[in-house]
Amino acid sequence: MRRIFNVAGPCNPRDHYMIDAYRRLGPEVSALIADAQYFIIHAARQSGKTTLLKDLTRRLHAEGQYYALYCSLENVEGIADPKEGLPAIINAISRDLLNADMPNASAFKKGLDMADYTNAAQNALTAYCRSLNKPLVIFFDEADCLSGQTLINFLRQLRNGYVNRYDVPFVHSLALVGLRNIRDYRDEYRPPNQSLGTASPFNITAPPLTLRNFTFEEITELYAQHTADTGQVFQDDAVDRVWDQTQGQPWLVNAIANEIVRTITMANPLEPISVAMVSNAIHAIVTRRDSHFDSLMARLREERVRRIIEPVITGGKNAIERLSDDYSYVKDLGLIRDDHEVVEPANPIYADIMVRSLNWDTHSALLKPDLPYQLPRYMRGGAIDMDYLLRDFQAFWRENGAIWKERYDYKEAAGQLVLQAFLQRVLNGGGSATDGAGSVSNGVCDSKLRYSNRQGCRFEYQFAAETGRADLCVEYEGKRYPIELKIRYSSKTLREGLEQLSRYMDTLGCERGWLVLFDQRKSISWAQKLYARTKKAGGKVIRVYGA
Repeated sequence: MRRIFNVAGPCNPRDHYMIDAYRRLGPEVSALIADAQYFIIHAARQSGKTTLLKDLTRRLHAEGQYYALYCSLENVEGIADPKEGLPAIINAISRDLLNADMPNASAFKKGLDMADYTNAAQNALTAYCRSLNKPLVIFFDEADCLSGQTLINFLRQLRNGYVNRYDVPFVHSLALVGLRNIRDYRDEYRPPNQSLGTASPFNITAPPLTLRNFTFEEITELYAQHTADTGQVFQDDAVDRVWDQTQGQPWLVNAIANEIVRTITMANPLEPISVAMVSNAIHAIVTRRDSHFDSLMARLREERVRRIIEPVITGGKNAIERLSDDYSYVKDLGLIRDDHEVVEPANPIYADIMVRSLNWDTHSALLKPDLPYQLPRYMRGGAIDMDYLLRDFQAFWRENGAIWKERYDYKEAAGQLVLQAFLQRVLNGGGSATDGAGSVSNGVCDSKLRYSNRQGCRFEYQFAAETGRADLCVEYEGKRYPIELKIRYSSKTLREGLEQLSRYMDTLGCERGWLVLFDQRKSISWAQKLYARTKKAGGKVIRVYGA
């Protein structure tokens, strides 16, 4: 059986191309186990957590110093009542002990009083550890599936076992593993500023660990495994593009390669994999909206996520408190990164998906065939008449802005999102587009991801908190049209926008640009909001449009 790029479930080296999970976090976990620590591992969805845990379990068994158990708590999801939840946890442990052929597994819950649910898990683990001739290590996967009093009660029993384990046998070392840091549950199960008591079940002794993404070198190594098996080569610029667009997110790295191998080059399995194929694969997995994206983007509707993502989209300054629980929560979900002194989407593909998700209803509505906005009417001598297009957007925004804004949960970012959908509707005809390499694409993303339509129109979009703006560049037939989008916060906004756009134009080599200022003040009329003026900054000509 040939190996594949895995996009569903944990990896194993027999069936899948894979990077040794142990090197990504294993040495740190081994040190915690040696120190008899209880600890947390959290990481974004489909980043390799289960693969790591199964690998660690096998390693510990092979080394012979400990008994190691992998236990999934996924079946306990949604059982908030501890009278039902604790027996379900005990049954999950018993199931996985039997599946792993652990010693004395059949006796794990024999004679246990399940009605005494506040002590049942602790009693069962104590009795089992007493029966073993080596220390026990447990990895509880999907620990964030636990909810309500089931979670609190289970953690309290683990804590009691932990603090008394030198007198009464108990688990030597234990990991709670999931998408979210367990500490994040505090706000869900107690009012703010109220303690759960000195014996808080959230007092895990070791700092939490986070499973990192692949490095560029690891992506290269992963793809080289396929080349060694099949002879099919990933060209250097294709690997560069994968790194650029995924930032090493493991599922994305595998999904792109899987799409190319299983679909794009299936008819010619020795054809070298090019950057154009990478672009096509990205388009396919994005427009298909695989469950990986749906589960992440569903989070965008959560209020605490909106409080972080909205200023990322608008470029809001001083709007994100990096010490806040909201920030930690959204970062734990894998939606953002903070590598360059600004908070930005975790990778360009997620940036695209974010805007697609938030713009879905607007973009669908703008596809109505009776709308007069079509690319040919904005063409002058083979170039886009961006002034004509933005004047039409002003009229559209005046007539429809209030309606569209109310449809958005992200009201602060509504203007930028609607303008993006409007431009995409006009310049891409509302649908498919191909980039210069021939890939079919559509959407908005940061500066590292570009799209174009069949007429040669490309979008380049970047956004990040703390920048105070969102930059958009449209490219058509070799001509670039840089546009900066800003929300008017004060009289200084115009000056800041001119300076920022002038610097952006320098990087693009453009002498003419457009600045769109969204004025959200209710105290002024539309006649005052809507204007078009010509300004100069840094020797550049900039057309300013109010909206």
